[in-house]
Amino acid sequence: MTGSRPHTLFSFGTLTDERVQTTLFGRAVPTSAASLAGYTTPPLPITGPSVIAAGGLDVRPVLERKLGAAVEGAVLRLTDQDLAAVDAHEVDDHARRQVVLTSGERVWAYLDAKPLRPAQRIVIVGDSIAYGRCDPRGGWAGRLAAAHIARNETAHRVFNLAIPGSHLSEVSEQTPALLAPRRPDTLLVAAGLNDSALPLTAPAGHGDEPELIEDRLAALAATALDHHARLVVAGPTWIDEERTLDYEGLRFTEARALAVREVMRTWCDANHIDYLDMWEPLRGRTGLLVDGVHPGHDGHEALYRHLDALGR
Repeated sequence: MTGSRPHTLFSFGTLTDERVQTTLFGRAVPTSAASLAGYTTPPLPITGPSVIAAGGLDVRPVLERKLGAAVEGAVLRLTDQDLAAVDAHEVDDHARRQVVLTSGERVWAYLDAKPLRPAQRIVIVGDSIAYGRCDPRGGWAGRLAAAHIARNETAHRVFNLAIPGSHLSEVSEQTPALLAPRRPDTLLVAAGLNDSALPLTAPAGHGDEPELIEDRLAALAATALDHHARLVVAGPTWIDEERTLDYEGLRFTEARALAVREVMRTWCDANHIDYLDMWEPLRGRTGLLVDGVHPGHDGHEALYRHLDALGR
């Protein structure tokens, strides 16, 4: 018989009230005071009509990163069933993610479900598509940077550190040393397509096992938390297989790219990591690709609009 796992959840609102706990869990739960540095609690618009009707308000406070700020609250110690009850209680506009308390303890907290909406300082790491190859405007990342900084010239920053040709293994190894001087609140990882490519000489069935991709994502998640940043993973983009069967000595296939996409998406879902699916904007639109792999100007525009809608 498997017992319930213990969970810790940071709350700064009604969940700290014993009466609310009793209503939700059937009892008061172990609770201790805690502080979360680097966050503030601005109001978040609520979009669910039933939630607005029940609460009478169309906004609720949500945790948002802000250097120099702190939120005082409490840590609740919960069972599997308790945590599931809170998940059901929270609105769709919130998402459960890990944060690091001032004490250094890693706990759950509910953040804005749109991961780029509260972002201020974004670090982008990844491959040539994140780098913006084949687009003089800097690709989707260049467009994201321009729009993000225009919203707040004083506080907003975007650092695009993507390197063409990078695999997830290289991204996960190189990223830790890049973050400290840039003080990110958001780490946007856009890689994976190169992990799907195989040398033309590789035997059938050769390639990274799903566990290796998962290990690299886990390393990036740990790196993000070490720097009090939120990890956001942008998945692989669609490729035109008919034009990439022999690409500079590599073989890109749709089946391999889809397999990597599914591993990344499944891992993110299981580990409560934000996943932005970048496949659909280009799927079947071969004219948006310069060489079957890299989007051109219009392709990057489509990717940016899609990412912005998912993230904001």
